[in-house]
Amino acid sequence: MGWSASVAELPAWALRLLESTRVARLGLTDDDGAPRVLPVVFAVFAGMLVTAVDDKPKRRPGEELARVRWARARPRAAMTVDRYGDDWSALAWVQALGTVRVLDVEDAPAELAALVARYSQYRDQTPRGPVLVLVPDRLLWWRAAGA
Repeated sequence: MGWSASVAELPAWALRLLESTRVARLGLTDDDGAPRVLPVVFAVFAGMLVTAVDDKPKRRPGEELARVRWARARPRAAMTVDRYGDDWSALAWVQALGTVRVLDVEDAPAELAALVARYSQYRDQTPRGPVLVLVPDRLLWWRAAGA
C-alpha cells in the first residue's frame, strides 16, 4: 500500500485506474453519524474528484438530497475507485480522503465540463447540480502483485 498528498503524485497505474473506472464509491457521514457509501460517476479535475447531482430519477430535488445535506453538514469524505474481478491477482484500488465542497453549477463550469467530457449521457442532459468536489488531502492506493 502507498499514499500521497495529491493526485499528481499517484503512481501511473493508479492515475490510469482513476481515469478509466466509470463508477466510484463516495463515503459520507449521515445525520445519525453513521457511515454511508454511495455509487457515483466522477471525473478527475485539477487534482480534485468531481461528481454532480444529475437527472436520474430521485425522490427529492438536488439541494434536498441526503448526500448534499450530509456533505454540507460534515464535509470530511472518502471516495474509493477500485478494480475487482475473480482474478484476484488483478485487484487494485485508490482512495481519496479529504473535504467535499458543494457548489452550484453556475459556480463550477470547469468541473461540470470535466463530467460532460467523460460521460456521453451528460452531453444529452447536463447535470442540474449541485456539484460535489472532493479536495483530497491524502490518497491511498493498493494493488495485487500481478496487477
